[in-house]
Amino acid sequence: MGVMPTAQALQMASDAGLDLVEISSNGTTPITKIMDYGKYKYEQKKRASEARKNQKTIEMKEVWVKPFIEENDLNIKMKKVFEFLGDGNKVKIAVMTRGSKKVLARGKDAVPELFARIMEIVGERGTLESKSKPDERTKSIIIAPAK
Repeated sequence: MGVMPTAQALQMASDAGLDLVEISSNGTTPITKIMDYGKYKYEQKKRASEARKNQKTIEMKEVWVKPFIEENDLNIKMKKVFEFLGDGNKVKIAVMTRGSKKVLARGKDAVPELFARIMEIVGERGTLESKSKPDERTKSIIIAPAK
């Protein structure tokens, strides 16, 4: 069709019962298109809705444990972790170490040993994604579901 004046294009659009929509304006002449704007917006909304429906959201679930947790209590917590991993969610396992004199008395190796024990239990069901920084008050690890 070529380049046509805006007034002429506007007249053509109104004669056809459609809208003149500006596609791009970063040139010497603006690029316009004659279309049904309401239908275009409806189709865009429908496409976006369909894309949202098909995407899977991964949530972060959190499980708190104590540094000197008993074996049976840890097994109960791990059942919950496996349930979260089975649903496709990431799991953050955080350790409560605030002000406990037992933690200070027994040494600072309790938390890394606990995390090693947890990763041994998790095995092939999940992969270690990240660890907390050593200077953080709350120690934690994030486990992602195995693919």
